[in-house]
Amino acid sequence: MALMITEDCIVCGACDPECPNNAITAGEEVYEINPNLCTECVGYYDEPQCVSVCPVDCVIQNPDQVETKEELFEKKELISANQI
Repeated sequence: MALMITEDCIVCGACDPECPNNAITAGEEVYEINPNLCTECVGYYDEPQCVSVCPVDCVIQNPDQVETKEELFEKKELISANQI
């Protein structure tokens, strides 16, 4: 699954620089995660970095974006190939 940020976000910005895929951006009211770019840090880290740095625990699984670890790794490879 890709991750999402809830309305509990305090807009601290801690998560934004931690994302290896640049999937996190400032939205109108809270930070947002682009599900097409989110790989839950699969292929980069053992755990999602945005989750580990969030001071209010507002980063959760996105129930509308269900993906296996293998699918997330394939997405990571595609994103990496397109950033060259």
